[in-house]
Amino acid sequence: MEKQLHLNLLGSRPPMAGGYQSSSKMKMGPGRKKDFSPLPWSQYFETMEDVEVENENGKDIFRLYCSGSHGPVLLLLHGGGHSALSWAVFTAVICSRINCRVVAMDLRAHGDTKVKNPEDLSADTMAKDIGKVVEALYGENPPPIMIIGHSMGGAIAVHTATANLVPSLLGLCVIDVVEGTAMDALNSMQNFLRSRPKTFKSLENAIEWSVKSGQIRNIESARVSMGGQVKKCEESTSSPGVSNISEGIIEEEEEEEVEEESNKKRMKEEVKKETIFTWRVELSKTEKYWDGWFRGLSALFLTCPVPKLLLLAGVDRLDKDLTIGQMQGKFQMQVLPQCGHAVHEDAPEKVADALAAFMVRHKFTEFKEGYL
Repeated sequence: MEKQLHLNLLGSRPPMAGGYQSSSKMKMGPGRKKDFSPLPWSQYFETMEDVEVENENGKDIFRLYCSGSHGPVLLLLHGGGHSALSWAVFTAVICSRINCRVVAMDLRAHGDTKVKNPEDLSADTMAKDIGKVVEALYGENPPPIMIIGHSMGGAIAVHTATANLVPSLLGLCVIDVVEGTAMDALNSMQNFLRSRPKTFKSLENAIEWSVKSGQIRNIESARVSMGGQVKKCEESTSSPGVSNISEGIIEEEEEEEVEEESNKKRMKEEVKKETIFTWRVELSKTEKYWDGWFRGLSALFLTCPVPKLLLLAGVDRLDKDLTIGQMQGKFQMQVLPQCGHAVHEDAPEKVADALAAFMVRHKFTEFKEGYL
């Protein structure tokens, strides 16, 4: 299971308490029921906007969440199946540490981004999306930009950087994606995806599953980010794993033979209208792109001509190329233990501290007055 972490899915260690507000309201005493209610994006980002990008088939619309008004831009790319909301708690923390602007983006076919060809999740297409969005936002004179990507988003960040699609690129930060272990994990990924619940009875139920399964170990982050992973599915009777339950309820009523025909009809209509939640992205259908995301990634990362930071949940993730590169000082690496694969969600403060120190050391920005 450890190797399966590299597609941004599920941690193998048991869930841990903690998070951005672990010392205050997120801390639960014995006997107290945990709060799995969703939190709004506006609690963490200042603005939300949709950016239109022209392509051969028409217009694609990318959803962005932004914060900050000055300093370098941190362009945040999420992992497979997640959304820009996975960066919510991290954004609130990093903006309190350094002078910066944050742009967190829903990648194609993810979150609330709408594209003409959502089936195309090739590394080349997704990297070009990043370049187009940057151009749409800033024109020919973009500000200094640091790209930060997690898992699949980390792979896309590397492809974007090596293709020089962001001319004002300052630096690159890749979070918990390494070619060797990611490639090894692909063989067992479909079995893992099949083991996940197909549907959830509510968003709260999905949030609870994400925490108790260990996918996201920070309750606060799960409460804001799971809404970007799942969506409402109104017609529950047509959904896998739900139709059987619904039919069972109806048959039970008919067997009793005490209800009038009108009541039976009404019950069937109520069952059909029942709201459930299902995954926004069918990750199993993206399998043909997995190899392209990760193969050759270590070599590409090492050739990026900008300062680089690699954040990992465990040192065991390093492959041969990166081990040699790290010994040669080609990039900075930091291991953040006691995290699952979603490092930036599980430990947003630690990731923000590492990134802030890296950016200040390279003189990309300065700490905020009064922070230190």
